[in-house]
Amino acid sequence: MPGELLIHVIDDDEAVRDSLEWVFETAEMAVRTHESAIAFLGSLESEASGCIVTDVRMPEMSGLDLLLELQKRGVRMPVIVITGHGDVPLAVEAMKAGAHDFLEKPFEEARLLAAVRRALERGADPPPTQEQADARTRVARLSPRERQVLKGLVVGQPNKTIAWELGISARTVEVYRAKLMEKMQADAFADLVRLAVLAGDLDG
Repeated sequence: MPGELLIHVIDDDEAVRDSLEWVFETAEMAVRTHESAIAFLGSLESEASGCIVTDVRMPEMSGLDLLLELQKRGVRMPVIVITGHGDVPLAVEAMKAGAHDFLEKPFEEARLLAAVRRALERGADPPPTQEQADARTRVARLSPRERQVLKGLVVGQPNKTIAWELGISARTVEVYRAKLMEKMQADAFADLVRLAVLAGDLDG
């Protein structure tokens, strides 16, 4: 019904849709699944509210394209994108375009539910200024080399590529990655990337 608070799950993989539907129903959240972004847009009601959980890489229309289309239509539901590791750059672009968060596969059910609850609390509003300020403060504490490694991770470079560009070993990149997680106070890789996006310029 119009105005009903729903979690909209969009994924072209039926098994994933069924799995996520079960997770939300178990958490007593109203959920509706869609096999594609096109199908979702076709059923979208003008007064729809809730949260969108979408795969980032799908045929016909990607999660990023969906986000841009929602902005054109003035739909102000928060969007969480789900991505495989190789799709991190696309997920970062989605966040820059207004996605609330992204989760890297595989992820725990508790992390997904926490992300959705945060999204529902905030709605489609941009991150608070304080949250951005905190992210910039954490980045400011990083060494120049740590920022270089973080920048490589954010654009989706594998450890070996970062190592080659910086003239260090892949093992050293792993050590830097662990330090970044600690210094940025990130619980997961997706959190690390989200903080970097919030902070903005990593060259300063």
